[in-house]
Amino acid sequence: MEAPEPRELRNVRTVPEAPVPSPLTDEEERRFRAVLLAELGHEVSARGRASFPAHTPEDRRRLLDVARRLGELWGQPVAAVPVDELRMCLHLPGHGPGGPADGPAERRPPSVGTA
Repeated sequence: MEAPEPRELRNVRTVPEAPVPSPLTDEEERRFRAVLLAELGHEVSARGRASFPAHTPEDRRRLLDVARRLGELWGQPVAAVPVDELRMCLHLPGHGPGGPADGPAERRPPSVGTA
């Protein structure tokens, strides 16, 4: 079997080390976090975990904040851990990446309404 040829990457840029301001306005940022809280909260409450793209440091900060806010709402810890370079997983204890997809229903929190 012949080795595949390497693909040529175009328009690839490195991620700057310094924080980059969000392209969203304060109102857009607030609304986006509220949607993330509701959508990811529903998935975590149903499955015990949820995976979401995190391409930039700002994306990762948003997901860490959403996990913290879910933990505060539910009164139990919600972790946000990197799955790979482009995704993070929000999960309840025992439901992390590679853990069981469904756990006991009594350990899962209720669904999150819109904020």
